Amino acid sequence: MQLRTLGELRRAVEAGQVPHRPVRTEVRENLIAMLRRGDGIFPGIIGYDETVVPQIVNAILSRHNFILLGLRGQAKTRILRALTSLLDEAIPVVPGCEINDDPLAPICAACRRRVREEGDGLPIAWRHRDQRYVEKLATPDVTIADMVGDIDPVKAARGGLQLSDELTMHFGLLPRANRGIFAINELPDLAGKIQVGLFNILQEGDVQIKGYPVRLPLDVMMVFSANPEDYTARGKIITPLKDRIGSEIRTHYPASRALAQAITAQEAWIERRAEAGALPLEVPQYVREIVEEVAFQARTDAKIDKRSGVSQRLPITCLENVASNAERRALTAAEDVAVARVTDVYAALPSITGKFELEYEGELRGAANVALDLIRGAVGNVFAGHAGGYDLRPIVDWFDMGGTLQASDQTPADDLIDQTAGIQGLHEIARSLCGREGIAPVPRVASAIDFVLEGLYAQKRIARSEDWRYQGAEPPRRAARPEPTLDPSALQVPGGKKKMYN
Repeated sequence: MQLRTLGELRRAVEAGQVPHRPVRTEVRENLIAMLRRGDGIFPGIIGYDETVVPQIVNAILSRHNFILLGLRGQAKTRILRALTSLLDEAIPVVPGCEINDDPLAPICAACRRRVREEGDGLPIAWRHRDQRYVEKLATPDVTIADMVGDIDPVKAARGGLQLSDELTMHFGLLPRANRGIFAINELPDLAGKIQVGLFNILQEGDVQIKGYPVRLPLDVMMVFSANPEDYTARGKIITPLKDRIGSEIRTHYPASRALAQAITAQEAWIERRAEAGALPLEVPQYVREIVEEVAFQARTDAKIDKRSGVSQRLPITCLENVASNAERRALTAAEDVAVARVTDVYAALPSITGKFELEYEGELRGAANVALDLIRGAVGNVFAGHAGGYDLRPIVDWFDMGGTLQASDQTPADDLIDQTAGIQGLHEIARSLCGREGIAPVPRVASAIDFVLEGLYAQKRIARSEDWRYQGAEPPRRAARPEPTLDPSALQVPGGKKKMYN
């Protein structure tokens, strides 16, 4: 029903054809309807079904303003933006009004005057739910005028009005979010005196501008996000404001590797075949698990600051880099399909080192070396889960008897298979790890071979040396096991990090 005048709207509301209610009641009633239908409340939010989502539902049913409190990369902003799905598809507003006034109950002076003058013939406009969400990133330079509003002397001069007249107001973000949802990200970064300015809207539901006795009873739902680190690092949420926020909801990182993989698969840009010239791309399951395990290892590593957290963006960007390195290798070697390898995770080091903050011990070791340790630990954990039923002793014996192998992250699949043909049992295990019936493509077998070699190295059953200059890292000061040095001439090869297994 597309109503066009105030009179038509009034009759439709009286007949019960169009709902007329405050925004928090609107969100609550729409949520109740979704729960009764069994609809998903926050599509795309994974891992919160039993923890965060029920608490948000309780807050909305209680008609609370609420805050999401959690470390970086825990989908706080995405959840806040998803609240628009709980709003009506569109609501009637007075056309041209800066604060989206309700035609049936206007609160600003200009709209009240229009209603008096035009009556039921007043035209109405419709505002879509997406336009009813206003978001502000809190920064120390935000002023109370930005948030609430100010007196505009230019308006007063042009209209011949007194500065105390409501018509001279320039409204800030908060009044412009009237009849919608107003979100403030990183609330502790907002200056304390600005946080004080939010008291009235949270408790009494009104704002006052520039000290004049003008009361605007806004209809707005307020939601916030904050990082616990901010309480000590940059600012804090003042106690009276915390007291006025109805519910404080804690977010968290994925509880399991499977949930983390689902999030990364949803967010990472891996499907690239739509682009011109792109090769078919495969990322084996064990590579995906290793990428996720790197983040899990980082969140428990003593060298990494736990107060800062390790964002879920780490495995997302890492997986994208892994896929790109596999693409580069396949394009250079003129292969028909790009299959990611464990070696590509090491090549994705630039996507990892910027995603965590280091403690003192980590600073001494260096971000790149810490990341290398994380990858090696992740490979070891994942390999233990995949290779438990295989007899790996013949492969280890081959290296113990003096066998060596040189390879890099850019070694073509055919070359890697040829170089490892003499290692007893390696190819059979690799084909079994491919996990598909029939003859596995050569790049897939090469990836599995690389997984076995890197897994044995991670478990310290074989040794490996590499060109540290290609890693962007310094060699560790002490090695648990002496490793041979390569001939310098063998290191100067285009295409990546040269490694020797022995």
